[in-house]
Amino acid sequence: MKRIFFYIVLLFGLVSNSFGQDISNHALGLRLGNNNGFGGEISYQKRLFDNRRLEFNLGWRNNDNVNAFKVVGLYQWVWNLENNFNWYAGAGGGLGSWNNKTSEINTNGTLILATGNLGIEYNFEEIPLLLSLDFRPEIYLISNDYPDSNFGSDIALSIRYRF
Repeated sequence: MKRIFFYIVLLFGLVSNSFGQDISNHALGLRLGNNNGFGGEISYQKRLFDNRRLEFNLGWRNNDNVNAFKVVGLYQWVWNLENNFNWYAGAGGGLGSWNNKTSEINTNGTLILATGNLGIEYNFEEIPLLLSLDFRPEIYLISNDYPDSNFGSDIALSIRYRF
């Protein structure tokens, strides 16, 4: 069993190094999805190596009924598909806070979550723009009754300026 695990890890390392894609040092923009009620997010990506990067997202909601924020950090691997298309996968975690101010209930709480990420992106050659579409499932480790279940997911379209 240990030998099989070793070969799987070795194969994954070889594949991730052989399909590495040169990615931007920095990318800043918006991630527009449902975000489980938090709305759009400000998104920042920082390249670590040729095919790995960190991504940080800040989502918030502020209206008459709810004040909330959520911060998520992801470690991502990026692989080249064809031309300027890449696909990526990652894992990470996050935390947040919410306050429900409706007339029937005034509750608040804290979120702690584990998350994954899977997506596809396109890097424009002529302009420093990055478009991506991704799926992010979230497991709420601590949620204080928000949301109603311990699982959430989000599909989002992102647009980022690369520099």
